[in-house]
Amino acid sequence: MPIPRRTAASAAAAAVLLILSFAVVATTTTRPARAAVANGSSIVHLFQWRWSSIAQECESTLGPTGWGGVQVSPPQEHVVLPSAEGATYPWWQDYQPVSYRLDQTRRGTRAEFVDMVRRCRAVGVKIYVDVVLNHMTGTGWSGNGSAGTPYSKYSYPNLFDDGSGDAYGYADFGTCYTPISNWNNKAEVQDCELLNLADLDTGNAEVRRKIAKYMNSVIDLGVAGFRVDAAKHVQEAHLSDIISRLHDVPGFGGRPDIFHEVYGDATIPYTAYAPLGKVTNFDYQRAVSQGFQGGSIAQFANLPNYGGLAGNQSVVFVDNHDTQRATPTLTYRNGDRYYLADAFMMAHPYGTVQLMSSYAFGSVPGQGPPSSSNGTTNATTCGSQWICEHRNEQVAGMPSFRNATEGTGISNQVTDGNGRLAFARGVRGYAAFNATDSAWTRTFSTTLPDGTYCNVARGTFVGGTCTGGVVTVSGGSFTTTIPANRGVALHVNARTTGGPTTPPSTVAVSFHATVTTWFGQNVFVVGSTPQLGSWNPANAVPLSAADYPVWKATVSLPTGQPIEYKYIKKDPDGTVTWEAGANRTHTPTATVTLTGTWR
Repeated sequence: MPIPRRTAASAAAAAVLLILSFAVVATTTTRPARAAVANGSSIVHLFQWRWSSIAQECESTLGPTGWGGVQVSPPQEHVVLPSAEGATYPWWQDYQPVSYRLDQTRRGTRAEFVDMVRRCRAVGVKIYVDVVLNHMTGTGWSGNGSAGTPYSKYSYPNLFDDGSGDAYGYADFGTCYTPISNWNNKAEVQDCELLNLADLDTGNAEVRRKIAKYMNSVIDLGVAGFRVDAAKHVQEAHLSDIISRLHDVPGFGGRPDIFHEVYGDATIPYTAYAPLGKVTNFDYQRAVSQGFQGGSIAQFANLPNYGGLAGNQSVVFVDNHDTQRATPTLTYRNGDRYYLADAFMMAHPYGTVQLMSSYAFGSVPGQGPPSSSNGTTNATTCGSQWICEHRNEQVAGMPSFRNATEGTGISNQVTDGNGRLAFARGVRGYAAFNATDSAWTRTFSTTLPDGTYCNVARGTFVGGTCTGGVVTVSGGSFTTTIPANRGVALHVNARTTGGPTTPPSTVAVSFHATVTTWFGQNVFVVGSTPQLGSWNPANAVPLSAADYPVWKATVSLPTGQPIEYKYIKKDPDGTVTWEAGANRTHTPTATVTLTGTWR
């Protein structure tokens, strides 16, 4: 047995992590060279859209304007409820799985799903599946699912269409078969039934295997990541084990991106799930929504770590499909202030952006999407029924701003009363927001190069064509009038005159990873570009242990090209261990040191 090269304290910490992770076994999977590169990190949730409509939107709009990902509604077979709680085919029927088959849902067939993933990947857009792994169906529902599979609560006889015979029966649920009553009791929140839904016993290894089998079935089709629905109701160790079983992502390469739906509180904080991926930050959502609704945005000149989550741990949003209906602080119904908040969210570097794009709904919270008489969702046509928030003029151009400024912080903040805020994003961008009911005229100081810039907070800049109007930067400043409840966003990749900024072809990026190892075990960095081995551990960049436990290396990387990367350990026998969690990301724009601790 090799002699450990770590302190007693670090050994104790490692033991805790080992228990939490169910002793995840190292793998030796070799990852293929990356065949696709995501446009960026911005995610749009095309809530309840058909697979074919999403494919078309990727090609016509999302790819060209720089969106990096689409969150899609749950694709597994679900219950079919012609009428429930006053709604016809309510949206939430999709969150009551009958099986893990993709044959037929209200949004399309398996073939259409596969086609969507392929077409979106071809234009640099990842597909994120909303995965329901905490539960199956609720009390009072039984019959046949959307693909014809028979079911009743606690009985799901045909989970897959592969002839495996995998099923769930009564013993696969519990250990508590009653609804949650005490939300201050962590064990009850995680082990009892959420809203009377059949709670899967994720403490059962066979249940975890079947959940991971489903997730791997869509990963193998090209799905690049997941939003884990109701993650708070699954014990952290159980979820860690499920994640450890997942395959690498074909096409884009690397581990799947995962973020967890957690309403953080004193009983179960957001940070409990941060080691397992990013976390939906409802504290951010409440603060930003309320601030923009009330015209009090100067407070956002410096953002705190909402809910204790750093930006790289957070998925941020102004609204989502739940808050739209349950706590509608700010939604599309609020008009300009809502879209201004979305634009701010995309201009500020805190968090990974998730933008809501949905359909119109009335007074019935469960109202389903525009559908035919049999509950099949209609194709999306943006207008009165489908809102398509991501196409609004204040939002449509902002993915390009986020992509151009990735890796930069904010500086030179400007406020003018409670309702006005501006800031620089390094030397690559500048944004200003006017959450008042009167125009704001001002001269702003900036380090942007001289030239004429497209205002991507009022339109898009695609193929050299600007739809948002222009702003001229000269001698380190620009003067403009920002209308009421509107913004300005300028970036170096959207210059209409003056020529594009020409950065150096490569920049030095240093990787400093704090990793505890055994003698003979070494640490490497591997990632999405050829310089980082194109996800092939055999071509990974070795890190030096001269300053152990901090492992170091410096790599010349293409300027402005987003990268994804992870740290790996290699044992003397060739065994490779990948760190847990989502891929790390960075866009090199200047010499930088990226620090991190093994996960």
